[in-house]
Amino acid sequence: MTPPPPEPEPESVADRFAAAARDGRPDLAELCLLIGARADPALDGTAADLAQIELDRLAGLLPHGLHTPAQWAAALHRVLGRGHGFHGTPGDYRLLASSLLQEVLRRRRGLPILLSVVWIEVARRAGAPVYGVALPGHFVVGIGEPDGEHVLVDPFDFGRVMSRDDAELLAGGTDSYGPADPLDVVQRVLANIRVWAAPRPEHRGVQLWSLDLTLLLPRHPAKLRYERAQLLVTMGDFLGGAAELDSYADIIGAFDPETAETIHRQARSARAHLN
Repeated sequence: MTPPPPEPEPESVADRFAAAARDGRPDLAELCLLIGARADPALDGTAADLAQIELDRLAGLLPHGLHTPAQWAAALHRVLGRGHGFHGTPGDYRLLASSLLQEVLRRRRGLPILLSVVWIEVARRAGAPVYGVALPGHFVVGIGEPDGEHVLVDPFDFGRVMSRDDAELLAGGTDSYGPADPLDVVQRVLANIRVWAAPRPEHRGVQLWSLDLTLLLPRHPAKLRYERAQLLVTMGDFLGGAAELDSYADIIGAFDPETAETIHRQARSARAHLN
């Protein structure tokens, strides 16, 4: 009797994240839930499915017959902000959970960008014209047409409608309130996680996986490869870090040979730790 073929190995979170990021129409919620799954395996599978169900449930609570941006903003504030208490506080910046969509939906607290993801995904499911707006020091949500009638709301403040003065103050003198690309939103979420982990030596592993996921995005700053190499050296992987330093130096050597030679020296110094 011929034995049955072996079961295929399940795809890793990283593989699923890479595939989702390269989809023609990236799903913002799916990518954010995969970040949560990478942070904590308990947030994968059923927990991620329940998060999607919760977004659907919240969308179903919005009333029918909404037409204007102001009506959508008021309804979202009533359901998400006042009704379910989604908001943020300064203390949320100290928690990794504030950057994980599954946890934000459970706690109803989070960073501005994750709360904005909740607003975007709930409103989108209900049929609202909605988009994220990446201001220099904050993240908010636009409802309506970016170049026409629209309002900006601040999910960190329960979905309060922002005045033009509010927006201009947060924009730091720029007047760019255009829609943020979903992959740019995901990259900013991962950057927040790296910033959270960087001053905490016990969480260098978090810093590493957040870098690894960022490097799986179709576009990302090349300097992140240098950051990853330095992190590997800091974590004691001298050979791996040195190899990545050399690789990065080879890439930039064609247009910045002086910096490339400096990085090659760093690679030699990393290998010297093994002597």
